[in-house]
Amino acid sequence: MDYLEYYSLKEHPFSNVVDSRFYYNSPQHSNALVKLKYAVDTRKGLVVVIGNIGTGKTTLARRFLEELDEETYEAALLVVVHASVSSEWLFRKFAIQLGVKNLNENKVELLTHIYKRLKEIDENGKKAVVMIDEIQMLNSREIMEEFRGLLNMEVPEGKMVNFVFFGLPEFEDVLSLDEPLKQRIAVKIKLKEFSEEDTRNYINHRLMIAGCNKEIFTEEALRLIYQYSNGIPRLINTVCDNALLEGYLFKSNVIDNLTIKTVAVDLDLDRTGK
Repeated sequence: MDYLEYYSLKEHPFSNVVDSRFYYNSPQHSNALVKLKYAVDTRKGLVVVIGNIGTGKTTLARRFLEELDEETYEAALLVVVHASVSSEWLFRKFAIQLGVKNLNENKVELLTHIYKRLKEIDENGKKAVVMIDEIQMLNSREIMEEFRGLLNMEVPEGKMVNFVFFGLPEFEDVLSLDEPLKQRIAVKIKLKEFSEEDTRNYINHRLMIAGCNKEIFTEEALRLIYQYSNGIPRLINTVCDNALLEGYLFKSNVIDNLTIKTVAVDLDLDRTGK
């Protein structure tokens, strides 16, 4: 037996792996999706989503990608996994994701193929959307200038490609490497930490999706989870997951404030040591 069976859960409710089934449509995420859809549908060109670590940028990106109907949008999501990325590598990734069939090592020819593919997408009545997660890792003036060049591709209805950048607050400094690109930002969205109410609703939502049919966390426990996590979804998940394990080990029917305090100390979230 593990805590799933003990608390009558069908699956782990607080995994930090992105799973669209557990998506919680908080007010700020709901507003962000509306803004993203507006920017793409009106072909604004460049949208930037900024948020601290763990505030749900990747979750939002995956959700937005799922909401883009394949009949209307040619969409792709790229995740930057290291900083040593060249503009040539980036163009090739764009080309592959957009469906360019004849790839070429020559950047000029590759750009020509990308342009032709974007034109084809437009003529088919679709909109091209390229989302890039962890964009702050592309700390390069050259790459920022390349993005600006791609945004110069236009049709009468607007930009031929829509970029949506998801990054940490330091991406603001990266954007400053190319002021003209920074001025091309049509929509900027800043994700903040959850409020106490959103934290409570988020926890209850994930428990419900996991099959919970009773109250597991006391009100005091929920309040402490918010305090220790500062409303950061990733930390909320970590605290709650550890709390359920702790509760199972000590055969507690409910997770109370003492359990949360114990977990907070173990995770070095309680700086007071009390």
